[in-house]
Amino acid sequence: MQSQQPAKNLNSGQSFSWLLVSPTILILAFFLVLPLLTIAIVSFWDYNEWNFFPAFIFDNYVYLLESPVTWATYLKTLKFTVLTWFFCTIIGFTVAFFLAFHVRSLTWQIALFLACTIPFWTSNIIRMISWIPFLGRNGIANSSLISLGVIDEPLEWLLFSDFAVVLAFVHLYTLFMVVPVFNTMMRIDKTLIEAARDAGASGFQILTNIIIPLSRPGLMIGSIFVVTLVMGDFITVRFMSGGQSASVGRVISNEIALLQYPAAAASAVILLITVLIMIAIMLRFVDIRKEL
Repeated sequence: MQSQQPAKNLNSGQSFSWLLVSPTILILAFFLVLPLLTIAIVSFWDYNEWNFFPAFIFDNYVYLLESPVTWATYLKTLKFTVLTWFFCTIIGFTVAFFLAFHVRSLTWQIALFLACTIPFWTSNIIRMISWIPFLGRNGIANSSLISLGVIDEPLEWLLFSDFAVVLAFVHLYTLFMVVPVFNTMMRIDKTLIEAARDAGASGFQILTNIIIPLSRPGLMIGSIFVVTLVMGDFITVRFMSGGQSASVGRVISNEIALLQYPAAAASAVILLITVLIMIAIMLRFVDIRKEL
């Protein structure tokens, strides 16, 4: 009888634990799992010019994987993703490093960190469109360069180009790199840096051997945010490229506008798998659970 009593208490404790987490499970199932399953199911349906209907065909995936347009679009999207990730990492790490190790006052750290969030007080569209009068042919950038004698005529590639797309992406998503990296750097034990200085380590050695390795969890979290946001974005590419560049998100948006929902669902599934593979590769370099 004594051995049965602990077993009953253990079973009741497990049942109570499941009861506590069941609301979260139901919410995730309804808002995450169910929509993903719906998209996956619809991706196998058939469609015509005016309707789509249940079926089980692989034509949507075959067309996507065999189309050179699909591969070109993914390469263009990956190009935007890599460039944006690179510049966001450089800028985000530099800003976080300055806030964490060069600003000694906690009040100033909080004030400067909040200053970094000021652009987020407006919508993404407004922040993105604000670059158009600055980069335009008769915009502030070209007018300033001409008045300074740096150039003789306006630079056409400043706006409605891949440069403008990457610039807008970096502006929109750099904070997603600053926040996790800054959070990780604030957890670094300052005595490690002092011990390294006492041992004769240079600033570069401290950076490469202590700060960067201990900041990897934050860098990975920021990289996941930046990669997923850029891979799924479509409105930035549309506006900042002037319709001259394409992305996977924009292709999906066009297919939805044309009521080609099964094709859009198949594109979304392929995009999801691609992003998950990229995230899985990044997680191989660091145990992100230590940061969470």
